Amino acid sequence: MIGTHRFHTVAAKETLMELARDGKLGYTNLKNANPDIDPWLPPPGRVILLPYSTILPVDAKPGITINLAELRLYYIWEADGRYRARVYPLGIGSEGTETPTGQFAILSKAENPTWTIPMSIRKARPNLPESIPPGPTNPLGKFWMGFSPAGLGIHGTNIPLGVGRRVSHGCLRLYSQDIQDLFSQVTIGTPVQIINAPVKVGQENAILFLEVHRNLQEDDRELKKEIVRQARVLDWAGTIDWSAIERALIENRGIPFPISMANK
Repeated sequence: MIGTHRFHTVAAKETLMELARDGKLGYTNLKNANPDIDPWLPPPGRVILLPYSTILPVDAKPGITINLAELRLYYIWEADGRYRARVYPLGIGSEGTETPTGQFAILSKAENPTWTIPMSIRKARPNLPESIPPGPTNPLGKFWMGFSPAGLGIHGTNIPLGVGRRVSHGCLRLYSQDIQDLFSQVTIGTPVQIINAPVKVGQENAILFLEVHRNLQEDDRELKKEIVRQARVLDWAGTIDWSAIERALIENRGIPFPISMANK
């Protein structure tokens, strides 16, 4: 488990989009964690959950692991004989220009990059120039890390409201402070693993937790098989509460949900 949930009392004229940006959360994560709240007109005075607690994917590896289903990036490194992890919200590819899954590596790094606009985008928007130099109008922001010969990369953004949403042409965008932090730690050759895991299982204090980020197209039977697989990876020896799993799959809130307690 990583992080601790916080709570926030909504002020007048606040929206979940702005709260996500100001709290360095992904918009979709915040919206799903508070399903009974109108994201554009949250009631002033209402207390909402800020979903900072999450489960590290069981298949995460040292380096960068990106889980498209939850729109988060995990950076794992070793220090003082221990593995450590940081998590960042991110924006990913939209329908038709989805971010691919697979195994990659950081191939290049650039500070204050120039964006050479792909031909596919220029065909759809012929008024665009061939490239955009560094500056406030550059959608790559101040940092770029390429991981694919096809031109895909991890970068900043000049539109922070796109973080935590499926809005890009396949690249992965982070908040400005987050990409600066990640850029300073990552080196050429760092592994990049991109997965699509709609369910994550973890344990803490002898309790098994489930986190669900489904798009409602996945088959429940397959999701349950995956939950069992992950529990086995964790060497879980306790009981599993299948009614709790059913609730978590239905609610789909994207926050850790207890599904069992260890046998005593």
